[in-house]
Amino acid sequence: MTLPYYASAEQIMRDRSELARKGIARGRSVIALSYADGVLFVAENPSKALHKISELYDRLGFAAVGKYNEFESLRRSGIMHADMRGYSYDRRDVTGRALANAYAQTLGSIFTDQPKPFEVEICVAEVGRAGSDEAAQLYRITYDGSIVDEPQFVVMGGNTEPILTALRSSYRPGLSLEDAVGVAVRALQQPLGNDATPRNLGRGELEVAVLEQARPRRAFRRISGAALEALLPAGTVDGAEPDAPATGTGGTDPDGPASGSEAAPGQSSD
Repeated sequence: MTLPYYASAEQIMRDRSELARKGIARGRSVIALSYADGVLFVAENPSKALHKISELYDRLGFAAVGKYNEFESLRRSGIMHADMRGYSYDRRDVTGRALANAYAQTLGSIFTDQPKPFEVEICVAEVGRAGSDEAAQLYRITYDGSIVDEPQFVVMGGNTEPILTALRSSYRPGLSLEDAVGVAVRALQQPLGNDATPRNLGRGELEVAVLEQARPRRAFRRISGAALEALLPAGTVDGAEPDAPATGTGGTDPDGPASGSEAAPGQSSD
């Protein structure tokens, strides 16, 4: 008689955590940071059609890394949750904390109950009403349902250590939009792995959006084209990276590996 394979609960959870962390770290990074007028999102994303940054509700924004199909389903469910709550009660009752808690419960349940966890990490950002002195809120929710309130900035996906080091040395509260974009882009351009040469990311490789507190109702606004080019730090090349083919097609997967290695079909991560 063959004995069934046994693995302790601790080993199962450890294996799930390792799977999720590897999937999240395989791709390109996203930065969310507070600046003088709200919250700035900057993502390394060559795709024109598949977004890693989006609006959730009037004053709420969403950013994610990992499996595109998984975080896209979370984004859609978050929008539905926010719409239903705003319709049933009041639009002011839709808060970033409530939505972050809902995401944490969903991801925690999937991590515990399902055979495979979601390979995603998400950020929910919120700005106060126009004219108020409420500080912006940034919530990081990880693959296992853990939730952290970040006071200044969030870095997700890819090789986060050099990006975090760059942000800690250059970020300061109350940055203007132009300065905040410069800080975020320079952090994303940090060398990958053992490569000592900083990368050069033009507007063709970046997805940028803001939550502007001064806007009367819908705070979310995308920044692209000439408006983005005017905000990029000096020396940034427009378009694709010098040593890589242009990625102007709309079908580019935002979850493609940052290291250049090919992922299995349907398994790409960012």
